[in-house]
Amino acid sequence: MTSDRSQSPIRVLLAKPGLDGHDRGIRLVLRVLRDAGMEVIYTGLRATPGEIIRAALDEDVEAIGLSSLSGAHDQHFLEVSRLLAEQGASDVLLFCGGIIPKADVPRLKEAGFDGVFPPGTPLDAIVQFLKDRLRPSSESESP
Repeated sequence: MTSDRSQSPIRVLLAKPGLDGHDRGIRLVLRVLRDAGMEVIYTGLRATPGEIIRAALDEDVEAIGLSSLSGAHDQHFLEVSRLLAEQGASDVLLFCGGIIPKADVPRLKEAGFDGVFPPGTPLDAIVQFLKDRLRPSSESESP
């Protein structure tokens, strides 16, 4: 998407695809990412995969985080990954969280989800994951 972003805040889009109406967890993630200095766009509840991809491209984000507690993660998350690749934006980092059975994690990783965060994951682990993947040298350059 954009070339050199090393000096700008990390831009993340968070979304709740499908009919899942439980957004407490993703709102906590949103707040922690913003408190860590990231720019966060939240699509709100019940976003379609197409809406998520359009918003990600329009907002020129570096990462997309999806959350699902409804059990429909396979369908929606995999479609987001497919549409992202179809748009030639496979450089956008994908991560997800929610109620995701361990047996589904390899399929999500294969589809491009670098981070899969189950309930109970420390929120600072998500922040560190994004910093490590998107600004790996910024930590080492600090005094």
